[in-house]
Amino acid sequence: MTAQSTFRASAALDAQDQNVLPLPHATAEAVPDTMVKPGRLGAHVQVDALTHRYKGMSHNCLEELNFQVEAGQIVALVGRSGCGKSTLLHLIAGLMQPGAGGVYINGNRVRSTCPRWVVMFQAPSLFPWMTVAQNAALGLRFAGRTQEIPKRIPSLLAMVGLTAYADRNVQDLSGGQQQRVALARSLATEPDLLLLDEPFSALDAFTRRALQQDVRRIAKELGLTVVLVTHDITEAAIMADRALIMAPDPGRIVTDTVLDPGADRHRDSPAFEAERARLAALFETTA
Repeated sequence: MTAQSTFRASAALDAQDQNVLPLPHATAEAVPDTMVKPGRLGAHVQVDALTHRYKGMSHNCLEELNFQVEAGQIVALVGRSGCGKSTLLHLIAGLMQPGAGGVYINGNRVRSTCPRWVVMFQAPSLFPWMTVAQNAALGLRFAGRTQEIPKRIPSLLAMVGLTAYADRNVQDLSGGQQQRVALARSLATEPDLLLLDEPFSALDAFTRRALQQDVRRIAKELGLTVVLVTHDITEAAIMADRALIMAPDPGRIVTDTVLDPGADRHRDSPAFEAERARLAALFETTA
């Protein structure tokens, strides 16, 4: 989460009731009562007839999107460049509002950003003059929860494998390590929903693989709901429980498929390769 979006999220903390509105009566039945209660079970996400067009455009970039993400599920938005994946993610995050339809998180319409859901972008956007621990604690500071920092930050740095780097300046870290700091910062406020906008795309293959596996493991351990934007079929198969394949002009979902690449999701296993190949074939024939 960038410093600006972190600040916006903290501002939303004191006005959360103004940022979300109840589901309209027509769609309320789609969200079970057990999913609208806050907790560590992850957020339920519903995208309802969502359509969007940027100012100055003659056609919609997204049109009539309808889908749900169950609590604790990891969903990959897969598609070619320009199909609207990042736009959809930003609409889910409340960074902008759709032209029609809506996004509902735990039964409430998203009107703005909120500390209950956070975004990780391609760039980690860290403050270079701060240490690893100080950067990781930014979300808690902006939210006015500084008393939690001594307890939460060491455990989070341990979770992302950066305990030994807590007092190091972030400028001294590799790109992969900096993304781990950004992950710790995103998790510090205990969100229910993690939104990933291709945060590993600029990393080398080895580092990217390690982070893909670690983020999935951490999300499952914490019970987080995750929505991941990617154009990488292998990344989707490694990380996601389900893939939504998007096609462009206008952006729309053309395939919704559950992923089952084997219990260990090992890249060299026959089960994983078969599932990756199946997803690749679906992508080529529909996107």
